[in-house]
Amino acid sequence: MTFDAIDRKLIQLLQEDSKQTNKELSNKLNLSVTAVYERIKKLENHNVINKYVALINNDKIEKSFVTFCHVKLIQHTQEYVIKFEEEVANLPEVLECYHISGDYDYLLKVIVKDMGAFREFMVNRLTKINHIGSTLSMFVINEVKHTTAISI
Repeated sequence: MTFDAIDRKLIQLLQEDSKQTNKELSNKLNLSVTAVYERIKKLENHNVINKYVALINNDKIEKSFVTFCHVKLIQHTQEYVIKFEEEVANLPEVLECYHISGDYDYLLKVIVKDMGAFREFMVNRLTKINHIGSTLSMFVINEVKHTTAISI
């Protein structure tokens, strides 16, 4: 799909605050409300916009301990990969999971209350998944930048 300057601006505005009304967006884009509605529908229909979500303040829900955990499987068989991915997808503490290149096979972003909760997660949840050979965890000291907006 090709984006014109208005599409790019609309996407930027929606990524900044998707609760803006079509009227507010139309004023910012100098378009009619109908034109904004049609452009948004086109972006949704082409799966450029997949869904709308609320971003939560981690501190307010006592989930501010962020860890990046590398996982290495024992073997790289199709069976092990599929089984690991299915099981890790069901762990609510894992916000993101990437199959990566390099020394480890996966990179997980894990969020829990504190170090004790992370230990509990590792001992009773993650390491119970079969076929894990090793893990390496890194704890976030300070979040320097966090955005969900993708520049177009």
